[in-house]
Amino acid sequence: MFGKRGGIPEARVAIPAAPAPAVQPSELPTRVTSGRVETGRARILSDEPMSGPIPAATPQPNNTVPPSVDSQRSDSFYETKGTIFNALIEAIDLAQLAKLDTDSAREEIRDIVNEIITIKNIVMSISEQEELLDDICNDVLGFGPLEPLLARDDISDIMVNGSHTVYIEVKGKIQKTGTRFRDDQQLLNVCQRIVSQIGRRVDETSPICDARLPDGSRVNAIVPPLAIDGPALTIRKFKKDKLTLDQLVRMGTITPQGAEILRIIGRSRVNTVISGGTGSGKTTLLNCLTKFIDNDERIITCEDAAELQLQQPHVVRLETRPPNLEGEGQITMRDLVRNCLRMRPERIIVGEVRGPEAFEMLQAMNTGHDGSLSTLHANSPREALSRLESMITMGGFSLPSRTTREMITSSIDVVIQVARLRDGTRKITHITEVMGMEGDVITTQDLFVFDILGEDVQGAILGRHRSTGIGRPRFWERARYFGEEQRLAAALDAAETAA
Repeated sequence: MFGKRGGIPEARVAIPAAPAPAVQPSELPTRVTSGRVETGRARILSDEPMSGPIPAATPQPNNTVPPSVDSQRSDSFYETKGTIFNALIEAIDLAQLAKLDTDSAREEIRDIVNEIITIKNIVMSISEQEELLDDICNDVLGFGPLEPLLARDDISDIMVNGSHTVYIEVKGKIQKTGTRFRDDQQLLNVCQRIVSQIGRRVDETSPICDARLPDGSRVNAIVPPLAIDGPALTIRKFKKDKLTLDQLVRMGTITPQGAEILRIIGRSRVNTVISGGTGSGKTTLLNCLTKFIDNDERIITCEDAAELQLQQPHVVRLETRPPNLEGEGQITMRDLVRNCLRMRPERIIVGEVRGPEAFEMLQAMNTGHDGSLSTLHANSPREALSRLESMITMGGFSLPSRTTREMITSSIDVVIQVARLRDGTRKITHITEVMGMEGDVITTQDLFVFDILGEDVQGAILGRHRSTGIGRPRFWERARYFGEEQRLAAALDAAETAA
């Protein structure tokens, strides 16, 4: 079925069979007859009798495996793997393989690799054979050495710095793994496989690319000549189990009273900007807030690489597009935001504001699209407002500073600041209202803040969330309009009592 020439070329030469490793009865194949595995599917068969065990099933991913599981692999392991991989590519029909589902394709590859190992007289232990089989299946069908890391749900970031250096982030801490690629070409092939799934490319003519994995994980790839030490790949993993505000409370990211304030902000269609540094949890919090949008609202999202996964039924997702080889066809975030204003949105969600599109976003927030949400990079609520002003200037708008600031204050109601602390924990450090103007200065007031008190002997940050005692926030009337004023009053009172 899959043989290009009816079998593996080496099968025509009589090669003495390798001595079978000592195995337990439970490890022996269920049935091996004249060198063929009886599974009901056609195989590439050798003329020589088979020896040694044939694994019967693909092992399931194990999330408890330490990140350095493959740190003891020798260069000879990778040489053997390369030899077997090349023989597999010669023997298999990839076009036919592509027609199979993933599980069937893995079984086909595993059986053929077992026959190659036998024919080439390669002596391996059962564990080495299992490891090599999984590696080759991942290379052919998945993302190579990254597959075991992608299968682990406790990893939030994967950072590949060239073919031999891979770091991961677990629970806010970065650690080096033993994962490695065969060479830079294999890493480049994985990068190209990832970005090609969404119709993009990464090569010398287009060395920088933002993309996403099928599960929504965000990917950035940069390759030579810009990346001097080999291709660099960064993956921000998308959690399979989406976090909720209740989970953030249990993790200590915010207090129950603060979480209730955020729920009311979401329900009351308050225009919100989430500010924070890289990896602080901005997108996670944005996903949490979108859960409080009503199902009958029309939502339009604009992103560089689509990663938001809203549960509402009426959602239109838009994504930017890079230029083609001729430098044409680029669609920027500004183009998307400008166009979505013509699509009759009720809420506009901009994944991240980082340039001139800030002007269009503020215009949208100020012209009837209440409850719009966005994120941006900044280290404090005050800095977030200053960055918005700078972004508008970047767009070439020659507006007086006061006019720009008035636009910001009339468009944005709340800035939520998130931060990743030095111990790896993530906290919502500020819930801040934008009040208005005093002279030429934007005025704000904090509803909630997080105070750092010190650290314990293990280096964990000690601190507490506290209410600032504001009795009636500026969005009180909006909460009343949506029937949330009693909940808001109760949350503020409980927060002040707890403080």
